[in-house]
Amino acid sequence: MRTAPLMTSLLLLLALNAQFPARSLAAENKETKSVFAKDNLVVWCIVPFDKAKRGPKDRAELLQQFGITKFAYDWRDEHVPTFEDEILQLKQRNIEFFAFWAFHPQIVPLIRKHGIHPQFWLTVPSPEGNTEEAKVAAAGEALLPIVKQAKELGCKVGLYNHGGWGGEPATMVAVTKWLREKAGTADVGIAYNLHHGHEHIKDFPEVLAAMKPYLLCINLNGMNDNANPKILPIGDGQHERAMMEAIKRSGYNGPIGILGHREELDAAESVKLNLLGMKKVLEQMGDEAAKTY
Repeated sequence: MRTAPLMTSLLLLLALNAQFPARSLAAENKETKSVFAKDNLVVWCIVPFDKAKRGPKDRAELLQQFGITKFAYDWRDEHVPTFEDEILQLKQRNIEFFAFWAFHPQIVPLIRKHGIHPQFWLTVPSPEGNTEEAKVAAAGEALLPIVKQAKELGCKVGLYNHGGWGGEPATMVAVTKWLREKAGTADVGIAYNLHHGHEHIKDFPEVLAAMKPYLLCINLNGMNDNANPKILPIGDGQHERAMMEAIKRSGYNGPIGILGHREELDAAESVKLNLLGMKKVLEQMGDEAAKTY
C-alpha cells in the first residue's frame, strides 16, 4: 500500500534534480559578461592626440564623464613632469592607470610610491639576423632589461604591434615565449592593435587564435581595406564587426581598448564617436553589452 506514495516521491525528486542543473546553467549563461561591456573598456591615445590639449585633471574628468574605468597613457616628453599628477587625478576618480607607453625611468618611483601596476606597452624591434630564431633572440635581448624591471615592479609587459617584422603576430608570439623563458615570468604578453593590423583583416580569426594565450589587451578600430583611412571610429568601417564577432567566438575575455589617435579632434569627440559606434555594432551583433552604452 506504501509503494505508490514512495514511487510518487522518487519521481518528484528525480524531476526536481533534472530541473535544477538546467536552471543553474541558464542563470550562469545569463550572468556571463560580454567582453565588450563598457566597464571592460580601456581608452587609449588621447594624451598627445587631443585638439583641446587637456592636462591630467581635465583628462580624468573626461574619462569619468564617459564612465570609463581604465586608461592607457600615451605620453610624450612634455608630459613627463605631470606623470604623478596623472596618477593622482585618475586615483581620485577610481580610474585604473592600466597601461604606460614604452618606458621612462621617472615612472618607476611613482609606481612604487602609489602602488599602481600598469602594463608597459613596448614595440618589438626588427633586428637583422640570418635565421628567424636569431632575430627572435636579438629582439628579446633588446627588451629583456625592461621586462626584468617590470617583473620587479609587479607589472606586465605587452608587446605592441606597430608594423614591420616586429609587429607580426607570429613574431610577437615567438618573442613573448622567448622572454617568458629568459625572464622567468608569465607576465609578458601581447597588446594587439587593429589599427596596425590591416594586413591581417582576412586571416584575423587565425592570427587571433595564435595570439589568444598571450593577449593582454585588444585595441579596436574601424577597419577598411588598405587602411583607408588608417584611423576610423568603430562602426564606420567595413570589417570591424566581423573582427569583433571573431573576438567573441574566440573566448577572449581580457580588456578591450578604444582609441582616439586623431590630433585634429577634441579627445571627447573621438571617445564619443567610438562609444556610439560600439553600441551600434553590438546591437547589430545582438550582444547584450550594447545595453551598457
